[in-house]
Amino acid sequence: MPERRAVDFARLAGRQLPVRVMVAKDGREPVEARRMLDVLKLDVLGGQEVLLSAEGEGAERALDEMVAFVETDHDAKPAGA
Repeated sequence: MPERRAVDFARLAGRQLPVRVMVAKDGREPVEARRMLDVLKLDVLGGQEVLLSAEGEGAERALDEMVAFVETDHDAKPAGA
């Protein structure tokens, strides 16, 4: 995941408080999604799968938002551009 995307991902995860959002890749130990450096260390590349989990009140909503972020092609040009 490029640095800019990791920053945006971590910020979004941080806005989910009090929900604790975790992210993992390739069977590695999950890391807190709001910790940008930990997210960068996962070295997620476009098209790779990650596992998201969340716990706390509002976890389902938080996961929906995080999944929407992950599934978005942030490099795609806007329609009409």
